[in-house]
Amino acid sequence: MGKRFIIAALLAIALTATGLADQWNIDKSNSHVGFSAQHMLINHVPGQFNDFSGKVFFDGKNVAEGSAELTINMQSITTGNDRRDNHLRSGDFFDIENYPIATFKSTKIIPGDGDNFKMIGDLTIKGITKPVTLDCVFNGAITDPGGNTRAGFAASGSIKRHDFNIAWDNKLKDGTFIVGEDILLDIQAELIKQAQE
Repeated sequence: MGKRFIIAALLAIALTATGLADQWNIDKSNSHVGFSAQHMLINHVPGQFNDFSGKVFFDGKNVAEGSAELTINMQSITTGNDRRDNHLRSGDFFDIENYPIATFKSTKIIPGDGDNFKMIGDLTIKGITKPVTLDCVFNGAITDPGGNTRAGFAASGSIKRHDFNIAWDNKLKDGTFIVGEDILLDIQAELIKQAQE
């Protein structure tokens, strides 16, 4: 009986915590999901995804108790070069015909100094899920002229492309990889608080 009571109490606490967390949806028109990759060791070429959606759950102040989810339409990749973008969509890279969606779902948040924190989560690309850690900052919350409550976050980090079977490995004559191994991530998220029903 005692064990059942403890389980029931923990469940009640979890449900209460969830109830305190408001849902905030990403305002895509004012957000950015981007990346950059090293090109022939001499430059980083930036790119972004134009179609994505996501939501964050937190009380507007305490990010440590929050969580985040992001879904990316891989077809929407753009680097400013159509030929390169089509190559990135192909089986050499993201193989969007078989894996059209990438996702991220947070699993843990570690508070830092001030408004800084680390977000650990599961990133899935090409059907492969790996843990990643993002360095994040909470930029605050405001009420816009239309009466909506908005909040801003920034996140950055890096992944290794071979971890996700992005394995196109063409080289220059000296053996240098044309595309570097480390992919830098850059996310700027403006959120709108969902109205309570």
